[in-house]
Amino acid sequence: MASAGGPTDSTPAASAGSPAASKIEKPKKADFRQRAHCNPLCDWGDCYPASPDHVDWAVHFPGFFPGDLGTAVLKLNTSEFPIEYPLEPVEPERSGKAGKQCVRFLDVGCGFGGLLMALSPKFPDKLMLGMEIRQQVTDYVGQRIRAMRQGAEGTPSHHNVSVIRTNAMKFLPNYFRKGQLEKMFFCFPDPHFKRKNARRRIISHGLLSMYAYVMAPGGMLYHATDVKDLHEWMEKACEEHPLFERVPPEELVDDACIEAVKSETEEAKRVKNLGRFGHDVHMSVFRRIAPSAADITGS
Repeated sequence: MASAGGPTDSTPAASAGSPAASKIEKPKKADFRQRAHCNPLCDWGDCYPASPDHVDWAVHFPGFFPGDLGTAVLKLNTSEFPIEYPLEPVEPERSGKAGKQCVRFLDVGCGFGGLLMALSPKFPDKLMLGMEIRQQVTDYVGQRIRAMRQGAEGTPSHHNVSVIRTNAMKFLPNYFRKGQLEKMFFCFPDPHFKRKNARRRIISHGLLSMYAYVMAPGGMLYHATDVKDLHEWMEKACEEHPLFERVPPEELVDDACIEAVKSETEEAKRVKNLGRFGHDVHMSVFRRIAPSAADITGS
């Protein structure tokens, strides 16, 4: 049985000489090809929870919750690995309403999961979730996490990361409570170059208000891209929003997330290999601030 304070592998260990112990297949990215871009404004036909009270996080992080839930079952909200959200609220300890276990780090548009895999061992006590809108990519990340939990590289690991297919631009408050998240990551989002498609960009003034709602005061928002115009757009949106302030470079010297964002995501690796010298990665970090009493009263 898993303890409430940390991960344990609830699947019985295979014997040393068994095939399961000697070979655990990790998914191959080539088997999960999908278009790089997806319209986030299209109709969304898949299921989503009515509220954060209806999300059973024990399904996604079985090693952090009591009970023999196993590591093999995937609930990703995809065709191959569907999920059904209950009509009634789940137990408070399993939805994060009570107890200590709830998601604190969120990677929006997590792609092939490189950032999640890199951050997991750096913050072993933090539950991290990736949200990805593309079905095939979500399946790949879910199977990648499952393989690591079953010991694909030796010791079972990555119990504290999971992934869900959903549209973060529409359904973020259905999953997270006010002030829940400590860190949000937006790594190499779709630039949507055409002027008419600017409303599809993942960072805008309106969306920042939603992000501020689910972030705790003092929480960090990281955004990175190799597209200079998009970087300037995201910078401007964050700087003009009253609930975010730029984090000065000197405060980020010891931040373990910075190097992971710049070098561990698949897009970051691709950018570094472009041309002879690679491309620059433009990155900024903003802090969620609490509104002052004057702002609240309007005086």
